[in-house]
Amino acid sequence: MNELTIKEAISQDSLIAEHFYRLWLDNDVSPDSIDPDWQQKTIDFIDEARRNLAFKAYVAIIGDRVVGSVSCQIFSGLYPMPFKPSFRQYGYIWNVYVDLNYRRRGIGSQLTQKAIAYLHSLDCTHAILHASVHGKPIYEKLGFSAKNEMILELN
Repeated sequence: MNELTIKEAISQDSLIAEHFYRLWLDNDVSPDSIDPDWQQKTIDFIDEARRNLAFKAYVAIIGDRVVGSVSCQIFSGLYPMPFKPSFRQYGYIWNVYVDLNYRRRGIGSQLTQKAIAYLHSLDCTHAILHASVHGKPIYEKLGFSAKNEMILELN
């Protein structure tokens, strides 16, 4: 069997967007609920995050096949951030995706650890992510803890 390699995704924004789309489908989001312009919207988001939020993505490769990816960046916040970065500089991990045929091999954990290391190099004080039901046990094993985010369904 070929070895797993994880490397920075330099010019693979379309692939990262595709993984983001598949991630939603894997989490039971109907394709009808996804905007037809999903790919361009994702690529535009990545471009903006790369310019302003230190965005980086990594891909997992076995042989010559990309089998997963992760994206991460400085978290831009949901409200004004009045704190010094040394007190609160959040990093955000998103789009941890592993191809169905390669799951349960630790690839998602290794991708997440690569993103954590990058965010740590940016002096982030915390790494945040929103876990799917499938991903939650993986992230808990890596030391993530559930916090006090509360959600009220309005539909």
